[in-house]
Amino acid sequence: MFETLSNKLQKVFKDLRGYGKLTEKNVADALREVRVALLEADVNYKVAKDFIERVKTKALGQEVLQSVTPGQQIVKIVHDELVALMSDGSASVPLANLSKPINSILQLSDTPSFLMMVGLHGSGKTTTTGKLARQLAKSGKKPLLVACDVYRPAAVDQLETLGKQLNLPVFSKRGETDVLKICRAALDHAKEQGRDVLLFDTAGRLQIDETLVQELVRMRDLLQPQEILLVADAALGQEAVSVAEHFDKALGITGIILTKLDGDARGGAALSMKAVTGKPIKFVGVGEKLDELEPFHADRMVSRILGMGDIVGLVEKAQESFDIAEAQKMQQKIEKQELNLEDFLQQMEQMQKLGPLENILKMLPGAGQIKDLNIDQKELLHVKAMVQSMTTKERRHPEIINESRRRRIARGSGMKPVDVSRLLKQFYQMKDMMKQMSKMQKRMGRMGGMKLR
Repeated sequence: MFETLSNKLQKVFKDLRGYGKLTEKNVADALREVRVALLEADVNYKVAKDFIERVKTKALGQEVLQSVTPGQQIVKIVHDELVALMSDGSASVPLANLSKPINSILQLSDTPSFLMMVGLHGSGKTTTTGKLARQLAKSGKKPLLVACDVYRPAAVDQLETLGKQLNLPVFSKRGETDVLKICRAALDHAKEQGRDVLLFDTAGRLQIDETLVQELVRMRDLLQPQEILLVADAALGQEAVSVAEHFDKALGITGIILTKLDGDARGGAALSMKAVTGKPIKFVGVGEKLDELEPFHADRMVSRILGMGDIVGLVEKAQESFDIAEAQKMQQKIEKQELNLEDFLQQMEQMQKLGPLENILKMLPGAGQIKDLNIDQKELLHVKAMVQSMTTKERRHPEIINESRRRRIARGSGMKPVDVSRLLKQFYQMKDMMKQMSKMQKRMGRMGGMKLR
């Protein structure tokens, strides 16, 4: 999403690092470029202006101008100010406790908690309600989805479909147009069923109007919800910021969920909303699938924008996707040099659980400077098809694969014998690399270094 902004900022900082010593003119020129990049990314004009003033004040300090690494110092100042711009002030999540518990993001109580989900039509509100319910269920809560959109014909159907996909209950009263009656009935139903978090999917509009606002105000006054979460489409840019201001003024929202952060939008909404409303971005939607909702971490987002990667996020993904026991078995195989094509296939399947490979690479420091990160997913499917076309003996002992076997494997996978040969070559290269890494690790252990885990 921030690709254009990221490229421009990284170019500015690359130029700055080239100076042995900075002057006020160097700094002014660089910050002018940063300001233009922010405005082109749809950052609110006042937010961009105030941001540049804060950075300029710190960057022109004597300790920066006289520093031996002035370029790096300014990058750090911009990094810290961007984090402050988007952050809710909470401390970064330590590496030892990577997964931020949902209780620390949402104001959930021991008694049933109420979450009002508000937003305009097309922002992804109903789908986001389902995604958030999934997160709550994973954390041990017992959510109930409540259909309160009595205007959009397919709204109840959509929520009920999501409920079935998530195996979570949905409360609805078809034909009822009084949302307050629906809310009261939902509270009684939740008490009977022992549900401890109720997510109210409210009505949206193409634009904010008084009728919508008054209905939401009445719901808020009845429910007294712990959270009023605005679901906003990041692709709306400046308009999204205006929408956030209107909803906050009318309802007093407690937080924001930005959707479509995986799209081609310029990203200004993410950089402006917290500054304009004073309310934190709590979650971001990074895809259409129901598991593609993530807690928002300002420091990680900024690191990715500035080309520093997101190693903590990558480790989190790996922790969620990889089986520790299987990883230990793989480590033992590597040490004994017993890797085979079954292991190769298993590792591919594990990698696919992490998501598109280009998204994973973007989380590595410096990867943003690689011009083309588009990875052809078909190539991975072709490899999988070839390995699955082999016999068990061939997968475990690839050295027995001769020319006739290659032809048979190629026919079975719809590929060519040369493709099978290329796969085997890649496998042996990987095996050699693993062998070298294992030797290096043992040497580090003998030298008193930490053993990799």
